Amino acid sequence: MKVAIVGASGAVGQEFLRVLDERNFPMDDLVLFGSQRSAGRKYTFRGKEYEVQLLKHGDDFRGIDIAFTSAGAGTSKEFADDITRFGTVMIDNSSAFRMDPDVPLVVPECNAADALVRPRGIIANPNCTTIMMVVVLQPLEKISHIERIHIASYQSASGAGAAAMAELQQQYKDMAEGREPKVEKFAYQLAYNVIPQIDVFTDNGYTKEEMKMFNETRKIMHTDARCSAMCVRISSLRSHSEAVWIETERPITPDEAREALRQAPSVTVVDDPAHQQYPMPLFTAGKDDIYVGRIREDLANPNGLTFWLSGDQIKKGAALNAVQIAEYLIKQ
Repeated sequence: MKVAIVGASGAVGQEFLRVLDERNFPMDDLVLFGSQRSAGRKYTFRGKEYEVQLLKHGDDFRGIDIAFTSAGAGTSKEFADDITRFGTVMIDNSSAFRMDPDVPLVVPECNAADALVRPRGIIANPNCTTIMMVVVLQPLEKISHIERIHIASYQSASGAGAAAMAELQQQYKDMAEGREPKVEKFAYQLAYNVIPQIDVFTDNGYTKEEMKMFNETRKIMHTDARCSAMCVRISSLRSHSEAVWIETERPITPDEAREALRQAPSVTVVDDPAHQQYPMPLFTAGKDDIYVGRIREDLANPNGLTFWLSGDQIKKGAALNAVQIAEYLIKQ
């Protein structure tokens, strides 16, 4: 088994290395690819040093079984043919192919078998906020069909990459030392602030991030559910959180929901409000599961349920989900 990581020096690329090692992923060789800026950097994996090669057009992917790509949609589109030409399975973390009808969009806990039908040799990894939400929605969908979803996301700086995390940390440092904070990665200063915009706005007033949640949820869950999202950038460093309201065909009681979620893969229930126990980014960063709490009836909807979730979007929201897809393919 020969594996490649495209975009090895980025936040998700580095997470790929950690996750592959943590899960003892069955592989015999590793190849790292990157841009002109990162080519030549060296990383140690399982005691061996690997140098990042420059990603270029040609035959470099001959003999590679699986390529995890996380270098942006433009790069994925440009190099997809090079990557898949010799039979490599491309598991792509960008938005490039997610809604293409001939590319499966996969969260293993929801629709693993979709990964087996990939006419272009590409499997798309969904948007991080969508992954986190559908992992929790899928066990509830089995109780009663979900018809409507409303969500407010609280997305950390890490969702915009390693440079954004560094910028947030530097902003707090600069302000503490009396300097004007530098703003480059976001439209506004993120320190001591929240920004109600992630990605660019579309004609309907929703951002691309919010429309991803609408479209991707329907494709992954094979559902007609409608999802209305408000995605917000907050000043936590790592892990996203979401407040979710769902409307189902018949009411789901909080106890039913808790029991289903306790039995669900990749979900941990932390729901003890009497003792102030609920999920928070402070505790979910670096964890594999999506953590759920504040499960209760929706007072505004007789068929409604509402809850809070938090999870590491670099891990389960990106690298881990892609590696789990590859693990499923190997088992099959």
